Amino acid sequence: MIVLYILGGLVALIALLALIAPKSYHVERTIVINKPKDEVFEYLKYIKNQDHWSPWKAKDPNMKQEFVGEDATVGFISKWEGNKDVGVGEQEIKKIDEGHRLDTELRFFKPWKSQSDAYIQTEDHQDGTKVSWGFTGNNPVPMNIMMLFFNFDKAVGKDFEEGLSKLKSILES
Repeated sequence: MIVLYILGGLVALIALLALIAPKSYHVERTIVINKPKDEVFEYLKYIKNQDHWSPWKAKDPNMKQEFVGEDATVGFISKWEGNKDVGVGEQEIKKIDEGHRLDTELRFFKPWKSQSDAYIQTEDHQDGTKVSWGFTGNNPVPMNIMMLFFNFDKAVGKDFEEGLSKLKSILES
């Protein structure tokens, strides 16, 4: 009988945590680059250029990559297979608002399966171009419970800040 009470309590606790845990996420970071917006966007719309500034490429410079389609066009896919820090996945260009925004879909297969919508957006700024890099997605139950114990915004945001800083350095040099 005690075992049933314990099991019932665990099930109730998991159900409660699943109800209160975040069901979605949004991470975004911005930086201002002292270059004209059109020049910045022209560089950013090429996914292959991410190899020069992405923090994940730096975490595994030997990752295997494959490209499908024409870069900087809707439908282009960048696939990767790397170490435990970058995993296995792909990024597909879904929409391009020329000179303003690039929307992609990130599909991760390892270390866990997930899908996110990512974007890079440029806006005119008095000091050049404001670049916003972010992504959003959903946390399915019971995976959303992990978000109660892991600060996703802080962890991924740190990588975004590092990548944007490197991007600024590249484009302003």
